[in-house]
Amino acid sequence: MNWDRIEGNWNQFKGKVQQQWGNLTEDDLDVVEGNRKELSGKIQERYGVAKDEAEKQIDDWLSRSH
Repeated sequence: MNWDRIEGNWNQFKGKVQQQWGNLTEDDLDVVEGNRKELSGKIQERYGVAKDEAEKQIDDWLSRSH
């Protein structure tokens, strides 16, 4: 799946994102609004991981979200 699809349908994907990263709050997801860079930043903030790790987690999630 590509990120453009997620960004364009953010409200449909918010629940799936929150299932994957349960530490993200509704407010976090409202700030993200489908922006991958924002999601990466929130994952880094909430989980204490480096940017590369956050990006890897997003890529892994995308590859599983068909």
